[in-house]
Amino acid sequence: MSERPVEPVLRAPADDAEALQLLQTGEIDLEGRMLDASNVTLVGAIRTESLAAECVYKPVAGERPLWDFPDGTLAGREISAYLVSEATGWRVVPPTVLRDGPFGPGMVQLWIDGDDEVDLAEFVRRDDPALRRMAVFDAVVNNADRKGGHIIPVPDGHVYGVDHGICFSVDPKLRTLLWRWAGTKLPAEAVRVLEGLADGLRGDLGERLHEHLTRREVRCTQQRVAEMLRTGRHPEPSGDWPALPWPPF
Repeated sequence: MSERPVEPVLRAPADDAEALQLLQTGEIDLEGRMLDASNVTLVGAIRTESLAAECVYKPVAGERPLWDFPDGTLAGREISAYLVSEATGWRVVPPTVLRDGPFGPGMVQLWIDGDDEVDLAEFVRRDDPALRRMAVFDAVVNNADRKGGHIIPVPDGHVYGVDHGICFSVDPKLRTLLWRWAGTKLPAEAVRVLEGLADGLRGDLGERLHEHLTRREVRCTQQRVAEMLRTGRHPEPSGDWPALPWPPF
């Protein structure tokens, strides 16, 4: 009798570094499409010889043109949001890469399973430090669509944010459910992070963002950071743009 081949033992990434390695080099096996997404959003498994996880894949070819985001790609904006997230040290955005996939270049992001025990409608109203960090992050990237469904609390207490394709507009477009702290003084932690971002945007972080965003978009990001440092406060709704996303979840 011939012996059956031994199946390799695969495991989930142990940390973000392994997740990035998996996302960059793994083979993507698509399993379905998220039909409620406005742009083509595909989900599936991704594997290497030793690692395996679920992922989200948004091909550039499936993007719907947006009149108010005429430059670059939505995938590039997703990557830019990840770069800013990593620069903050807050890990708001799950591990995300830009790579070739089954339908061409696109964004590939680690799938995050949320905590089913959390009531999102109640959770987004909490005075939670992770949500407050996300509010600062959203103000930096000018997030035009922070719905409740884009907030993913996980069982260990960490909170992720996803869907950052419509960020970094040169016009003020912050639209979010996280206005709880509007006009209040920024925590000392946030000030330190913003000071680090200001330095990074003048250096390596700014150069990396220029690969995906226009010079003006990066400059406006610098200006948003500088304005928050000048006022020392969370921004408030401007009144020139709807303050809340629709639908909210």
